[in-house]
Order: sequence, then structure tokens, then C-alpha cells
Amino acid sequence: MDKKLGFGFMRLPLLEKGNAKSIDKEHVNKMVDMFIERGFTYFDTAYMYHEGISELVLKETLVQRYPREAYTIADKMPTMKLKEQDDVDRIFNEQLEKCGVEYFDYYLLHCLTKENYANAEKFNTFEYCMAKKKEGKIKCLGFSFHDTPELLDEILTKYPEMEFVQLQINYIDWEDGNVQARRCYETCLKHGKKIIVMEPVKGGLLANVPEEAKNLMKEYDEKASVPSWAIRYAASLDNVFMVLSGMSNLEQLDDNTSYMQEFKKINDDEKEIIQKVVDIILNNLKVPCTGCEYCVTTCPMNIPIPRYFELYNKQSQFGDSSNSKNRYQEMKDCGKAKDCIECGACERECPQHIEIRKHIKEVSELFD
Repeated sequence: MDKKLGFGFMRLPLLEKGNAKSIDKEHVNKMVDMFIERGFTYFDTAYMYHEGISELVLKETLVQRYPREAYTIADKMPTMKLKEQDDVDRIFNEQLEKCGVEYFDYYLLHCLTKENYANAEKFNTFEYCMAKKKEGKIKCLGFSFHDTPELLDEILTKYPEMEFVQLQINYIDWEDGNVQARRCYETCLKHGKKIIVMEPVKGGLLANVPEEAKNLMKEYDEKASVPSWAIRYAASLDNVFMVLSGMSNLEQLDDNTSYMQEFKKINDDEKEIIQKVVDIILNNLKVPCTGCEYCVTTCPMNIPIPRYFELYNKQSQFGDSSNSKNRYQEMKDCGKAKDCIECGACERECPQHIEIRKHIKEVSELFD
């Protein structure tokens, strides 16, 4: 596999804003076609994405339209959804059927945190997946990870059979005390594991940097897009063989594939600029939310937490010109920030380990 860019089926284009199931399949078809035409082959999905229909859309837009040798598929066992032993086999077989394939090129235990790892252990999920690999149903086995480097070291020590780890790595999270991207990356190197990078643009946050940061990038290379700095940064790291991008439209895919076809590593001058950009962003960003929406699925008050955090960040960066307060008031059929009962369910699901209850209070104070 020569090209390092993967197409994540997590943030696909929608026909109705806010309706995760209203995927614009015609648009996705065009994106898939351009991706494959430009020599890229890696597609990533998961059981939970787009409220459970991402795998079906992948089948319709990719699998049913191209020969099996034209692409590779990565899917994930939803460790957080397992309630009984039978769930493991049932979900795996359901995923094969939903994707329309007889095997997965890459398969991951999804989102291992302390809690999800314990759940995976409870239902012997590692052993199950290793057995499926022997059967030929999985070609390459690994896991995605959102916790401490100490836990990562524990897992890789216990399960040396794992061939790769999917980590959240981007230039904002590299030294972040919650994500600990650098230390997790170094733990993978210690165990000699290949790495897939997720969230290289941090859910789009690094595509919309403050104007001061954007100017620094454009002064160095006027033609390079802002997201290109983030994706090339991640792809330049040793042992990284794939960088996933949850592309949401043809324009984003066109841009990403344009500079990843003939990939060039980040140079020393660019690294200096990125460090300046990090300092600028950290001084402007209120909440490091990536918009994954894991928190939304557990909120008893139906609060669209990531959307509120997006408005909060824009208000912080751009002031009243962002129109964030008006957009907040216009949002109907959902809970408001003031409705939060502080149950903490959201924080237990958050891969970024964000103090959601604290920041939701701040949103309420500003917008309610």
C-alpha cells in the first residue's frame, strides 16, 4: 500500500443538516470514484458511524460498484456496545453482511479506553478476533485507542499479536495532557507496531484555524490548504502507514488527494510554523471537541453537545461576527445547555476526556 491517505466514512455529506442518516449517496459515489481514480484504496467505517448506517452506505457506494481487489476495508468491533457474549459473534457477522464482503482487510477493536478494554476482556473479544484472523475473515488485526500510554503499554504487552494501533495524532494533541498523543505514539514504537492516524485535522478544527495562524501558513506556501499542514504532519511520522480523513464533500477529498498523491514530508521550516500555529490556536480555543458525537448517544436530555461546543469555539474566536448566539437560539427539537442534569454519562464516552459538564455550564452562561 503506497498511498497514506484513508477515506473515513464518519462525516459523510448530508441532505439534511443534523440528520446523520440523510447521507447524500450520489455525492458519496463521486467522492469514492475520485478517491479510487487517484490511486487510493483504504476505506474506514464502523458499526456506530452515522447512527449505524455507515457500513450500509459503504456497501452501496463502494462494494457494489467496484471489484474486491480495487479497495481495502477497515471496520471495528464496538466494544462499548457489547452486553452479552453472543453480541460479539452476532455483530461481527452483521458487519460482514452490511458491508457486503467475506472478509475485512483491517479489523479493529473500537475505541479502547479503560472501561471499553475491560468490556472487551469480559467477552474475550481479542481471542475471538484472533480466531477470525486464523479463519481468514480478518487479514490484519489491531485496535483504536483513546486512553493513557500506560494502558496502551499494558494491552500491547498482553496481546503482542496486535499488528497495528489506531491513534489520535495531530499537531494540537501532540503534547496535550489529556490525549497524550506523543507518549502513546512512542509506546507503539517501543512495541514495534504500525500506526494508523485518526483525527489528523481534529474533527475539522485544524481546517479552520484563526486568521493569524492561517496567514503564517499562506505566507510560507500560498497554494497549500490549511488542512494539508495537519495531514502531512501526521503522515510524516515514522511507522505511520495510514492517515484517515473523515472527508465530508468532494472539495475536501479533491484537496486531500491532490497533495497526498505525491506525498512530501514536513520540513524543519514547516515544523517551526506549526509550533507557532499551535500557540495561536491554544490561545483561542475554548473546547477541543472533535464532533464525534459519542457523547450525544448517552445524553438523557438530548443535548447536541458537539454542535454547542462548535458555536462556543466560534464565538470565542470570532466574537459576535460568528452569529453563534442566533444559531444557538434557532436550534429546536433538542435540549439546551441549561437542561444539563450533570449525570456525567457524556464524559464517560468522550475520547478526548473533555470536562463536558464544566464547558456546558459555560455555554449556558453565554447563550441561555
